[in-house]
Amino acid sequence: MAAEENYDEYLGALRAEVCSRCIVRQAGGPPCAPRGLPCGIEAHVPKLVEICRNTHSVLMDPYIEQLHEQICTDCEFKDSPACPCPLDYLLQLAVEAIEGVERRRNAVVSGAAGD
Repeated sequence: MAAEENYDEYLGALRAEVCSRCIVRQAGGPPCAPRGLPCGIEAHVPKLVEICRNTHSVLMDPYIEQLHEQICTDCEFKDSPACPCPLDYLLQLAVEAIEGVERRRNAVVSGAAGD
């Protein structure tokens, strides 16, 4: 049985590098969900990580397509005129933050393998 992955490092990177630039961030946030603002970043960290792991492109279009296919299609706000999710305009920063965590983790694993 596979152990459940811990996404705390990803969430920390996202909050530092993405949420800090969010134009709808609540005072005192992040996290914003406890302050009454549903946040796509906070709600979808595992799927965002999966998208980044499975999408490899120098262009953002494939990441945007995956965002819309894997996250937006099941979103409770998809038919709402006011989507509260900052992922459409902050996706590039989210991808960069997640890929940064992936690089650090891979470096640690590579370093441990070289011991």
